[in-house]
Amino acid sequence: MEYSIPASCPVCGEKLNITKLSCPNCKTDISGKYKPCIYCGLDDKMSLFLDTFLKCRGNIKEVEKALNISYPTVKGLLDELLKKLFSQDYAEEDSNQTKSSEVLDMLEKGEITAAQAAELLSKSKER
Repeated sequence: MEYSIPASCPVCGEKLNITKLSCPNCKTDISGKYKPCIYCGLDDKMSLFLDTFLKCRGNIKEVEKALNISYPTVKGLLDELLKKLFSQDYAEEDSNQTKSSEVLDMLEKGEITAAQAAELLSKSKER
């Protein structure tokens, strides 16, 4: 039985370091510090989505059919996958722009005017 490589420590949740590789044939052990595979830490749901997305050559309509899910669900899963794989890139992006839901919440609470909300939303789209 084969297992997937765990991406994080089951005790504290921190990222694990890969420090040892072994050959099952000749029993050679190689020790060092190795960069983990970013795809190996994906859960089954994200792995299935990625496999399907690639098999469908990125065609969202085909992914919809293959997984029997809606277009917005495909887009949501794609965003989730990209954030999991490239979280540092998305963290920078998120910190540089105000999310539209936050803008709408501020507008609803009366913290900003409609004109200010429109300006914030247009600025976030420009980036």
